[in-house]
Amino acid sequence: MNIWLWIVVLAVAAWAAHWGADQLLTPLKMLRKQWGLTASAGAAFLAIVTASPEVAINITSAARGVSDIGLGNLLGSNIISIPLMVTIAYFASRRYFKKNKNHQKHLDKNILALNKRSVSVLSLPYLSIIALVALLTLPKAWRGLQPIDGWIMLAAYGAFLTHAIVKGRKKGEKVIWNKEKIALSGAGALAIAVGAFFIVKATENIVAALNISEIVGGLFITGIMTTAPEIFKTWSVVKGGEVTAGTTSVIADNAVTMTVAFFPLALVTTPIEDFQLYWVNLAFVGLMPLLYSLFIHQSKEQHGFSKWQIFVFDGAYIVYLLVMAFFVLKLF
Repeated sequence: MNIWLWIVVLAVAAWAAHWGADQLLTPLKMLRKQWGLTASAGAAFLAIVTASPEVAINITSAARGVSDIGLGNLLGSNIISIPLMVTIAYFASRRYFKKNKNHQKHLDKNILALNKRSVSVLSLPYLSIIALVALLTLPKAWRGLQPIDGWIMLAAYGAFLTHAIVKGRKKGEKVIWNKEKIALSGAGALAIAVGAFFIVKATENIVAALNISEIVGGLFITGIMTTAPEIFKTWSVVKGGEVTAGTTSVIADNAVTMTVAFFPLALVTTPIEDFQLYWVNLAFVGLMPLLYSLFIHQSKEQHGFSKWQIFVFDGAYIVYLLVMAFFVLKLF
């Protein structure tokens, strides 16, 4: 099949997987209201579904014997997602703040205002997860993803989710379960599975046609394509007034990717073939939530991100691309 047709297949499959995740969100959103979870805790809870395309992709890549695509997807999506979603959230918040007089000071100061709880509930534990991944996979004696690492990371996600729920509880609401939408969740689960299969299949064929490694394909093809559909969801949620939920959900999604999506790759034992490429990417995976945590608490008056901090996020990703191009892949 022509490479351009595989690119189309990749794009359609990515959208199908995310459509499926949207359908599965309905029952979890109802549970969130019923259990009284706050925005940050709810983001950690709902990430079980919102990150399901990445999990399904890694299960498929492990099953098809192309774990490097999954590893590249895991790293690549976690690097681009924070600067991309924070930037989208910043511009979407301008639209919301203009309609809400209570946020005039945020509009005047060019601030993406967030609840500081998002740091303690999501970003700091996520940094701990990345540190744990580094500890398990970087030392020479333990290098690579092994089954025991996978079980440890599953336990880490359990701790992350428990911490988020315990720290973010309030009085629950009475909800009416919509049977039609719940039934549609079944179609959503099927769409995720089918979409994940074709995402991996398309990536296999594209990297073969371009003569690049599977992990590079996972980093810059699969990882970016699986993140792209989230742009519209973030824009819609933040513009609708759920600024903290829309901006912090990316942290929860990434935590699932680094733990639950890590598991299938570890279960089949994924070696690290290019150590420099791996540690450079893992370093940038950690840099993004580190900037997130530092910036959100920098201002004593208002927690959130200013305009120049948004540029730093985007600049950090540009630096990543330059480091990869000139020093890791040596394209120039």
